[in-house]
Amino acid sequence: MTRTRVNRLMAAAIALVGVGAAVVFTNFASAAETTAAGDQIVTETIQVTGVFDGAGQRFIGGGDLGDGGQDEGQDALFDLAAGATLKNVILGTPAADGVHCAGSCTLSNVSWEDVGEDAATFRGTNATVVIDGGSAVSADDKVFQDNRGAGGSVTIRNFAVSDFGKLYRSCGNCSTQAARTATIENITATAPGNTLAGINVNLGDKVTLNGVTLVGDDISLCDLFEGNDTGDEPTKIGEGPDGTSCIATGVTGP
Repeated sequence: MTRTRVNRLMAAAIALVGVGAAVVFTNFASAAETTAAGDQIVTETIQVTGVFDGAGQRFIGGGDLGDGGQDEGQDALFDLAAGATLKNVILGTPAADGVHCAGSCTLSNVSWEDVGEDAATFRGTNATVVIDGGSAVSADDKVFQDNRGAGGSVTIRNFAVSDFGKLYRSCGNCSTQAARTATIENITATAPGNTLAGINVNLGDKVTLNGVTLVGDDISLCDLFEGNDTGDEPTKIGEGPDGTSCIATGVTGP
């Protein structure tokens, strides 16, 4: 990682101090400086039930999980059963498809040094997902992919992201679609970046953003799509808060 990127990520982390996110500062500094309590090579997906505490270890894909590509359908480093918690973990590079949640899950102080296919993917019906603390760097496309069925919610808070496509994306072309709800709060997003949230307005998606700090130019708060269940590429039909599907308050930056 270059000195310029380290400085930029540190600036993003520092910007979160004072909004109740000191734990994010600690994790984001660790990710930027590539320091960890130790490294573990993961050659087979780690199945998590209950609570998995990584104690600050870095987990790196190896074997079949070590391709480092962007192909769809990759396995995850961590596969969380419904109700599971993953905490105090750094995902190094390569990270395959990051984390999969089969239903409700909590990701606490989880940082991605170089996002693979996606950082985390959410599935299940009536699934409530909470991401609290942590950071993500270098996501060619999506950080958090929401494929959930109806019910539940996704909350992303006290998080820092840089060099990304979309922080959150409600699936635009899954075979089973639903209205999905997300809350994004106390976030620092550092350019380059595309958008914080991509949602499907025709399917009833709703995202609320609060306490967002933008560092650098050309980061959209939300992109509005017409989603489908056919597998076709969804059509972008708008951008920015519309007061109904995308609601934003407390936004600072360019």
